[in-house]
Amino acid sequence: MTTNSSRLATFRKLCLFGALLALCVIVLGAYVRLNHAGLGCPDWPGCYGHLTAGQAVENQHIANAAYPDRPIEYRKALLEMLHRYLATILGIVILVIAALAWRNRQDVQQPMRLPLATVALVIFQGMLGMWTVTLLLKPAIVSAHLAGGLTTMSLLWWMSLETTRRSRPQAESSLRTWAVIGMVVLAAQILLGGWVSTNYAAVACPDFPTCQRTFWPEMDFKDAFVLWRGLGIDYEHGVLDHPARVAIHFTHRLGAIIAAFVLGFVAWKAIRIGQSRGVRTAGIALAAALVTQLLVGPIMVLKTFPLSLATAHNAVAALLVLAMVTLLRFLYSPRGSGTY
Repeated sequence: MTTNSSRLATFRKLCLFGALLALCVIVLGAYVRLNHAGLGCPDWPGCYGHLTAGQAVENQHIANAAYPDRPIEYRKALLEMLHRYLATILGIVILVIAALAWRNRQDVQQPMRLPLATVALVIFQGMLGMWTVTLLLKPAIVSAHLAGGLTTMSLLWWMSLETTRRSRPQAESSLRTWAVIGMVVLAAQILLGGWVSTNYAAVACPDFPTCQRTFWPEMDFKDAFVLWRGLGIDYEHGVLDHPARVAIHFTHRLGAIIAAFVLGFVAWKAIRIGQSRGVRTAGIALAAALVTQLLVGPIMVLKTFPLSLATAHNAVAALLVLAMVTLLRFLYSPRGSGTY
């Protein structure tokens, strides 16, 4: 029993470490994307046929000859490879977590399905990472890669919370319903944000609260949300006309208003009627992250999209996800044994 408890504690710590590492991977990925370094290494998994960006630079004439349309830029290549290295470490951590879960599978408190599902997800994430490069930053692929990263982080965070303490789920059914709605709205808004970024539509509305100095600018919704445009298209710096980019950015702003009201209501309800300290704490964390995001977003526009604030905008979105996952964990509890 002591051995099982020790293994479960190790499992919990690894899940916590994995969740924090996944957060770092997500933020670094945003930083890479915002630096236009997603194709800093135009091949995969290496960099211009080498293991490191430094080796590629040392053989620059060979690298440039192999990719004449994309000459090597060391800083971009370095950022891209750092992101890949960190993602690889995360994958190894997840494999160790799954192996430890399997070894401790006789413990009824040991999660089994979620660790295995996380392994499958991180393998798929690796494929999405490859397609991000080989399909030349196709927005649908890059957005799916972002969603997969957030899902990976969420699963690791959930498992770390679930093995910390088994508490009764919150009895208030309306709060559960609103929490689920809030998570769906947040996911949709983050995907919209990813669509803004991958279509290079952030600067389409350089003013706030107006867009193009009007509250209803010229927009092309028909072309803005086409998910697939075929193969062989280089999406670096975007391919859409300005009205389509405005439509994407404007939709994200409208989504932010909806998300602010829904998440604000969920946070208020959790703080006000939460029957456990976990629910109330999650509500406070959600409120704090939401207020931060509502400040960072407009300031980022008014300051002409500085890289630091744009990266922070992505980081706070991930923190909102963590707050919502925490709230849902305390509202719902898996039934039965530790096979979840």
